[in-house]
Amino acid sequence: MGATDAFPEGATPVGATPGQPGGLLDVLGVAAVMLDADGRITLWSPQAEALFGWTAAEALGQPAAQLLVPPEHFELVLRLFAEVMSGGGSWAGVFPIRHKDGRTRLVEFRNMRLTDEHGRSYALGIATDQAVLRRVERDLALSVRLVAQSPIGLAVLDTALRFVMVNPALERINDLPAEQHIGRHVRDALSFLDAEVIVSRMEEVLATGRPLLDQYTVGCTAADPHADQAWSVSYYRLEDAHGRVLGLATSVVDVTEQHRSATEAARARRRLAMIADASATVGTTLDVDQTAHELADVIVPELADMAAVDVLDAVLDGRRPTALSRGGPARFRALAVATAYETDAIRAADPTGQIASYEADRLITRCVTEARPVRVAQVGEKDLSHIAADQAGADLLGEAGVHSYLAVPLIARGEVLGALSLYRARNAEPFDEDDAVLAVELAARAAVCIDNARSYQSERRTALTLQRHLMNHRPPQPEAMEIAYRYQPAQAASEVGGDWFDAIPVAGAKTALVVGDVMGSGINAAATMGQLRTTTRALADLDLDPAEVLSHLDHIAGGLDPAFATCLYAVYDPRRSLCRIAVAGHLPPVLVRPGRPPELLDLPTGAPLGVGGVPFEQITVPLREGDQLVLYTDGLIETREQAIDVRLDKLLALLAEPEADLERLCDRLLGALRDEHGHDDVALLIARVHGPAE
Repeated sequence: MGATDAFPEGATPVGATPGQPGGLLDVLGVAAVMLDADGRITLWSPQAEALFGWTAAEALGQPAAQLLVPPEHFELVLRLFAEVMSGGGSWAGVFPIRHKDGRTRLVEFRNMRLTDEHGRSYALGIATDQAVLRRVERDLALSVRLVAQSPIGLAVLDTALRFVMVNPALERINDLPAEQHIGRHVRDALSFLDAEVIVSRMEEVLATGRPLLDQYTVGCTAADPHADQAWSVSYYRLEDAHGRVLGLATSVVDVTEQHRSATEAARARRRLAMIADASATVGTTLDVDQTAHELADVIVPELADMAAVDVLDAVLDGRRPTALSRGGPARFRALAVATAYETDAIRAADPTGQIASYEADRLITRCVTEARPVRVAQVGEKDLSHIAADQAGADLLGEAGVHSYLAVPLIARGEVLGALSLYRARNAEPFDEDDAVLAVELAARAAVCIDNARSYQSERRTALTLQRHLMNHRPPQPEAMEIAYRYQPAQAASEVGGDWFDAIPVAGAKTALVVGDVMGSGINAAATMGQLRTTTRALADLDLDPAEVLSHLDHIAGGLDPAFATCLYAVYDPRRSLCRIAVAGHLPPVLVRPGRPPELLDLPTGAPLGVGGVPFEQITVPLREGDQLVLYTDGLIETREQAIDVRLDKLLALLAEPEADLERLCDRLLGALRDEHGHDDVALLIARVHGPAE
């Protein structure tokens, strides 16, 4: 048997590592002294020499009282020695001892009687310096109380990552009593957390000795598996004075409140960003469908996995929505659907453009009839039948994992326009009150944009109807001229209504050519245009000079709203092959002669109609057979990207290409020059001379 075979596995015999302290006893410097029945020293340990100052040679055989006790304590120590050697058997306490150097020091004693096989009695004294003992006791007590009373969770693990100690704070944090920690591996004790990450960090610290501080961990405890908790965990290796690895210590601080506050702050920032994004991206056009799509795109995926925008059908019919009665049905038109990912749940929503009537038991109907949000935090099987249009849709939503639903009304200027429906499937969090508040805010902003778009579209229809009614007269084809014309309204409702053209027969086989543009837009501009056009036709019948006609129109325009318009008025006399032209602030016409480059006629620009008090001038231009006069409004050539000179040059270049058919020429000019966004109306009139009248 080897020198250490008698020791159990894991044990280390005393002295196995010479020169290294063995632990607390060495820190205390415990001394052993044995006295015979006469009080003489028979055994003297090295620690006794360090404690009392006397060597073994000096102490052995000496009366202990005379060697170690001051004279004034002789009687007391002899009495105590007699008690130990008699029936008492032991004594413990503090006693003043005289050191070899003459100093007196207090020593903590544990004295006991020993008996050998022959019946002889001895006194064994175990002693240590009282000051050292009190310091160790104080440090130990302080350490124990610090660990026990610390609000920070503390744990000690051995090198196999088994819990050796946990304090009460860690028991509370892990919601696990100490007995379910001690002796268990981290992976087993903390199975409710991401234990593999924790074990990996601990092994790294044990291997490298480098602490890992403030490691952020989020998870759920076994007692509350549905609520996230957060902890800040630090790991550091424990070593003895000689670098031997004893294990690992961890400190755990519960930062759940800070985590939740930070989460809420981040959530609030995201919501503010969503509102800002909605302000910038929703309502970029005066188109109801586009606005609905912009709203759905802002919401997905930040707030919902799927969003649908439905508007009351009456809203899009141009009628003001009437108040819906509670308990009654509602008729919707689907405008937009958006999803965060590909899902069959989209087939449960009404296709865009489709009209559907929902009964009172549908949640979307309740939303619009009661004008308040309807939220189902946890959607059950019965709820799906009140969310979807039919059972097939309910099945699709169920299969897609929809677990939470929120519908908020689209309210603008006190009127309910429709509803915004939100669904969550992959997003595990149910809709809460904060989500409802955010959805209401987004819906309110979008509802105003939808209402504006609806109003503009209604105004556009009205303005176009009025304008078509006012311009329903098709100009006749003059005997000595061939004319072609086009009118295209602006795409935006707010810019419809101001442009017009006309070709009017005048006495003596003459023809008046007119093009004009009312400054302003909408119904008022269309009405002003109609009055100016009618007045122009009446003045043309008087066969006045163009400058006189513009003067009369200028006077009339001053009393209209809007009051200003540009106009070009020309009268062609085929008998004399002359054309008289006057301009009121309008763009110059283009004269195209066969075999020659097109040219912009140099005319006195004049002031717009309605300015008043400004005389108009006219010029006379000879027109021969084949000559063309091109009249147009600024919608044909003005864009926001190019200067007007560049656009006029492009117009001249297009007219330089011969075109026998004037209808095709009109289409070519519009196709090449018309702004694709259609920001303004366009009126175009092209007249080609046949030849002098007979």
